[in-house]
Amino acid sequence: MPQSILIVGCGCAGPTLATFLLLAPGSDPTMLPHITIIERTPALLSAGQNIDVRGTGMEIIRKLGLEDKVRSSTTGEEGVLIVDDKNEAWAINAADKTGKVQTGTSDCEILRGTLAAVLHQRSQQVSDDVRRQGGQGIEYIFGDSIDALEQQGDTVNVRFANSGKHRNFDIVVGADGLQSRTRRLAFGSEGDNDRLKLLNAYAAFFSMPAAPSDSLWRRWWHGPNRRSAMIRPSGDSRKSTALMIVVSEVDQRLKDVAGHGAKTTEQQKALLREYFSHGEWECDRLCREMDQADDFYYDMVAQVKLATWHKGRVVLLGDAGYCASPFSGMGTTLALNGAYNLAGALAQSPNDVDAAFQAYEKSMRPLVEKAQKLPPGMPGLLHLKSNWGVWVLRCILRAFFLSKIAVLFAMFFGPPANVVKITEYGFKKPEGKLR
Repeated sequence: MPQSILIVGCGCAGPTLATFLLLAPGSDPTMLPHITIIERTPALLSAGQNIDVRGTGMEIIRKLGLEDKVRSSTTGEEGVLIVDDKNEAWAINAADKTGKVQTGTSDCEILRGTLAAVLHQRSQQVSDDVRRQGGQGIEYIFGDSIDALEQQGDTVNVRFANSGKHRNFDIVVGADGLQSRTRRLAFGSEGDNDRLKLLNAYAAFFSMPAAPSDSLWRRWWHGPNRRSAMIRPSGDSRKSTALMIVVSEVDQRLKDVAGHGAKTTEQQKALLREYFSHGEWECDRLCREMDQADDFYYDMVAQVKLATWHKGRVVLLGDAGYCASPFSGMGTTLALNGAYNLAGALAQSPNDVDAAFQAYEKSMRPLVEKAQKLPPGMPGLLHLKSNWGVWVLRCILRAFFLSKIAVLFAMFFGPPANVVKITEYGFKKPEGKLR
């Protein structure tokens, strides 16, 4: 009997895992797993924050036959400008377009929603091919989630939150992000705070209409009271994206309103206005556009650390199991590597789930451990309390990027996107290009 697999989350990791599971080498299509992907949002997100694909992440994109499609959908970001209140650049950190040196801007910058849509489209295409050959392919469920999970022997029984339906699966994969409900259901909610390594940083993302000051360069402004903000290209000349960051160990309100989604949106925005609406740089513009944005998102910045990523027949993937934080520059690359290695492990041990999960963890641990080692002092070193501290920071960054030290630093402390080679599992190559 084909396995039944539930994947919770239809971001970048979930569809990638599903696609590779259906491309297992030498498999009879009728014996390939029946995969269900459940996503709490009513539809795929159309935009989402700026993310990057690096090193082995791009190798996996190539294995899916998607490199041309992904590279043609990038934001075109040229690099980072460190700017002051007058919008004057103090330092320039250009992207390395070869992909050999991992700078702040990768050679492949893309919106999360854009990449997720491409990966979802490929999963649909592969699923349709499998169904034409007699297999079951992928079932997509949008606008629902799971709110209960019980393991009984070789079966996981889950309850869908909105429909109230109970269904049994052989394997459940939690690919539902930093605040993973699957992780809490399987590993216990009472200890979940211990699994989150807080970085005392809080961030908000949204998109907004482009202004004449916006360009293909990311502009990063730093202000006193440990704040910073970025304005970045989106790939659409009419739209830019914004990121607002506050670092604090003492303002409990920042933490209290995190992780609750739309329930605390107004409190989140009010806090950000309190921190940013002081007439500096373009912060008034950011506060004004934040109130109008329909894709506003706020959360804590944290890492997820667990001794094991599976419990019984439930396994965690991507940020749900080993979030390295946006400061790592490795989130998407980890998700793609995780999906690829989990699919490979399950293909090699289809009748021994525990062995497959152990192999998955063994293959991913070295990369995760390297990715979670952030550059020294992050994020506090770049978010200072006083005006004097911010001025010194700009001076240091100017000297840093004018010298060759920046290149050496990137080589030793940049995102470790190429340090762990990917394993060859012999997956079939998907046929056909995406439109």
